Amino acid sequence: MTVRNQNLETTGAVYASFKIHQTAGNDDLTDSDIGKAVTVLGNYEVGPGSDGDALLGKLVDLSLTDNDNGLRVATVLVTGITTLPAAATVPSVGDRVVVNGSGSVKQAPALAGNDPAGGNVARGTVIDVNGTSEVTLILN
Repeated sequence: MTVRNQNLETTGAVYASFKIHQTAGNDDLTDSDIGKAVTVLGNYEVGPGSDGDALLGKLVDLSLTDNDNGLRVATVLVTGITTLPAAATVPSVGDRVVVNGSGSVKQAPALAGNDPAGGNVARGTVIDVNGTSEVTLILN
C-alpha cells in the first residue's frame, strides 16, 4: 500500500477580506499576485510590502478584474497551512518567515535589537522546503 499525498492546505483555513493598498492611485496587487505572500500596509489594506515586513498570509483571490482599479477586494488566507514562493535566504524546516516585498517569503532575521516596538516580525512555522522555490508553513 502506498502513502497518498495529503492536502494540508484545507486544514484550519481562515480567510479574511481586505482593501488593496494603492501607490499613486494604482492597486498594489493584480491577478498575477494571486498565490503570493502579502502584508498589512494600512487600515484594512494589504499589499506586497517591503523586504522584512511581517507576513499576513497568502493572497488567494481578487474580486472583479485588473481593469477595476480601486474597486477590488483581496481575499487572504490568514490562518492554516499553505505553500508560498520562497526567496533568499530560503528558510529551513522549523524557521519562521517574513516577506521579501516581491510576493515571496524568506527566513526571518535573528532576534536582536532590530525588532519593532510592536514585537517580532517573524510569522509561521516552516514544515516543508521545496528546494529554493517554495516552502509550506503553518500560519500561526
